[in-house]
Amino acid sequence: MKSESRAQKAEVVPLAAITSAFCFLPSALAAADQNALHAAGPQAARLTNLWWIFFWVCAAFYIVMMIFFVAAWIRGRRNIEPDLTPGTDRSLGTAVSAALIICVIGLLALLVTSIAAGRAVGTFASNRPNQLEIDVTGHQWWWEVKYPDPIVASHQIATANELHIPINTPVLLRLETRDVIHSLWIPNLHGKRDLIPGRVNKIWIQADQPGVYRGQCAEFCGLQHAHMSLIVVAEEPAKFAKWKSRQSEGARTPQTPEQIRGQQVFLGAPCANCHNITGIDASATLGPDLTHVRSRATIAAGMLLNTRGNLAG
Repeated sequence: MKSESRAQKAEVVPLAAITSAFCFLPSALAAADQNALHAAGPQAARLTNLWWIFFWVCAAFYIVMMIFFVAAWIRGRRNIEPDLTPGTDRSLGTAVSAALIICVIGLLALLVTSIAAGRAVGTFASNRPNQLEIDVTGHQWWWEVKYPDPIVASHQIATANELHIPINTPVLLRLETRDVIHSLWIPNLHGKRDLIPGRVNKIWIQADQPGVYRGQCAEFCGLQHAHMSLIVVAEEPAKFAKWKSRQSEGARTPQTPEQIRGQQVFLGAPCANCHNITGIDASATLGPDLTHVRSRATIAAGMLLNTRGNLAG
């Protein structure tokens, strides 16, 4: 009886969400990349280049310093008696001064490089006309994503824990939070940007190639902080337009007895008190929008693949 009940839930619950026919991407999700050194866009590329410059310069300084340290140690063991040769102090002073000058020049070069990278990242695509704007709101512990409609505000698209963006297109993310401080970090596309209560921060991202990239909350925000992730699906503009068109549609009208029963279960349970499904009498905003939940690759803020069993559970 228990297994039979679970089987019935597996049939009812996904239908209760009245989802779209768009397939989810478990295989792509399994390969989702989250690596700050694997840049997939111009913003992340600048930060990656900056990191490598710092790494190699600091590594070179460290190696040279260790060489001088070892040489001084060997020389000290050979010359037990102090070296009183005239001019020794002067040559040592010259060497120390030269090393100090080189260090100062190296630090200034790193400072200039860092400022230049920060300026380039901050002003990226600020005047580009074909940009896409997305509102991302942090909650404990999930991400609310909205695509505003510049013509009809009520026609905006709402989803959760998943960003779809067209490749080679600047995307402006407007970030805010409904509770505590969060921080959005999509390593392959950009650095971190905080979400602060009462403020709207902005960040530019752009993907140069199709792929699935994983993002994460990078600021401790409570017990489920480590489970607050999202995925970014970068795709060809035609595929993105197709996805956006389907997302703008409301829930489909139930046809089969199982679908009708699923809608009744959803509306009769407390689900409708927290979640919205466009097209039926469920318009709460406390939890993620479930209109097209079956089209998403994950549920539970990226913790689980959106499979039939996980959704039923």
